[in-house]
Amino acid sequence: MVKKAVALNAKFMTEVKPKAPFNFDATVHKPSHFPAPIEHYLESIYWQTMRFGSKVLGLKMENKGTIENPAIRLTFFSEARLMKKETDTIVKEIQWRFDLDGDLSEFSDRVKHDNLLGPVLQKWQGMHVSCGNSLYELLVISIVLQNATVRRTVQMMEALLDKYGTKVKFDGKELYAFWEPERLERATEQELRELKVGYRAKYLKKTSEDFVNGVVDEFKLRQMSMEEAKKELDKLYGVGPASASILLFEALHHYDTIEKIGPWEQKIYSHLLFNKELIPAETILQEIHKRYGKWKTLAMHYIFEDLFWKRKTQKIQWLEKLIRL
Repeated sequence: MVKKAVALNAKFMTEVKPKAPFNFDATVHKPSHFPAPIEHYLESIYWQTMRFGSKVLGLKMENKGTIENPAIRLTFFSEARLMKKETDTIVKEIQWRFDLDGDLSEFSDRVKHDNLLGPVLQKWQGMHVSCGNSLYELLVISIVLQNATVRRTVQMMEALLDKYGTKVKFDGKELYAFWEPERLERATEQELRELKVGYRAKYLKKTSEDFVNGVVDEFKLRQMSMEEAKKELDKLYGVGPASASILLFEALHHYDTIEKIGPWEQKIYSHLLFNKELIPAETILQEIHKRYGKWKTLAMHYIFEDLFWKRKTQKIQWLEKLIRL
């Protein structure tokens, strides 16, 4: 049975001005991320779904400025008209998730003369870390990324969204919105396994239980230091060094989070930093810390995304073998 899309016909529009320099396309669209039917990107326009409490929203972001004089038009779509208090809160949430107020001037000064990152920085000046998802949603994504090819991850994510997500229609787009944690908390582990997510069924269920029970508070985490936030994230089921690094960087905007490099990233970093097929992970960690210090995760983000932007227009043979999409 095909899931019917919920129409989001009510609209609210506003404009925000990010801190310059701000590169709209490089911030809202991350080519390294696996494709999922929760977002859609065209040059200078980005659509995504999001949850606001129990409400499902559609978001359209349009570039209305330049890198040095940035402006973004935000349009929110909903089933019913949103109250002003709600729209104010949602706009602030978008400002946080897309790091619109972030100041990267110190980072730029620190790395602009680096032989590897300097040219990348010139090309993508104003690219910010961003995460259109909530902390819970990002953790779900990190779970389906574990020990899986990109193709396998895409299959699992689509199966979960089709079963538990909400299909919505807005601005001519049909996309899925994530489920609330309560939905998976009520599901059985066997029910999840039937979607062919394997051992991740246990992680998905336990993670959902943690968020239902309020084990961590995403908004309090945003006010904490990286070390404080890391201790809080350790309370969540199955969050190891790799997952914590993703959460601390993408959702909480800390720029010095890399402590462990997974096998997939190890192969990519080996090519990017050493032009070799495989370099020991510890050697890679030492190199990026020596080069970029407290900015090392953001620095590698620039280099990583630059590689995947290149992939849009040229075939990189060694990379295609790793992606296997």
